[in-house]
Amino acid sequence: MDADSLLLSLELASGSGQGLSPDRRASLLTSLTLVKRDYRYDRVLFWGRIFGLVADYYIAQGLSEDQLAPRKTLYSLNCVEWSLLPPATEEMAAQTAVVKGRFLGDPSHEYEHTELQTVNDGDKVFEEEVVVQIKEETRLVSIIDQIDKEVAVVPRGVLFKTPFGPVHVNRTFEGLSLSEAKKLSSYFHFREPVELKNKTLLEKADLDPSLDFLDSLEHDIPKGSWSVQMERGNALVVLRSLLWPGLTFYHAPRTKNCGYVYMGTGVGSPQPCAPCSSGGLYCRWA
Repeated sequence: MDADSLLLSLELASGSGQGLSPDRRASLLTSLTLVKRDYRYDRVLFWGRIFGLVADYYIAQGLSEDQLAPRKTLYSLNCVEWSLLPPATEEMAAQTAVVKGRFLGDPSHEYEHTELQTVNDGDKVFEEEVVVQIKEETRLVSIIDQIDKEVAVVPRGVLFKTPFGPVHVNRTFEGLSLSEAKKLSSYFHFREPVELKNKTLLEKADLDPSLDFLDSLEHDIPKGSWSVQMERGNALVVLRSLLWPGLTFYHAPRTKNCGYVYMGTGVGSPQPCAPCSSGGLYCRWA
């Protein structure tokens, strides 16, 4: 959700049952304005809150003029002081995949994981157990990146792609119609497209290259991973992710008001493998 309309956005997303106290809201309003100024971001989004056992992580993201350029992610434990996180890497994702359970709420905390490593000692090759330490801050970076790639959402038309490549906010966007707002095909993943590149020219024939340049949610796997609901007498459409419980997207049809926020534990729902070699056992976040 855009930090410039934070209070309204939090109110629209409040149907999920999670919110912020008045003092936290006031702190965010002030501190995110300073973040935008000091880091010279084009836009600042309040990304959400990850609940920890000891303390919670409040997350914000800074965007440049090109809306699909890599986002800068910051976290805070008190909604006042913000620290910049490093960019996510594939190595981080592989390293933190072995960590299970809730976040603690201490970025300096180190998880310990024992793994087998092959050791060459002359002519002998043997395996030995090695204790690997993984910082919680690294895990935080990886989880935020994973959630962004899988369930960050924008409505069709809120962004447009110029003929030269950069993606900008569409200032003429006036919201989806009520009928469009009820369709999952009217919403896109807020990241670089993956599935779109695999479409044939015939499948792309009816697409508007300036608006339909992202992956649609209607093709997400597994099917049924999104809940679409109309609230407040059809004045608000709410999408909730069943893949990452706590991710809520909201849009008031025929208005510019839209955004998403994540308020959860940072632990995704279990997923069956496809095809599942374990006889249907859930294993993705086992």
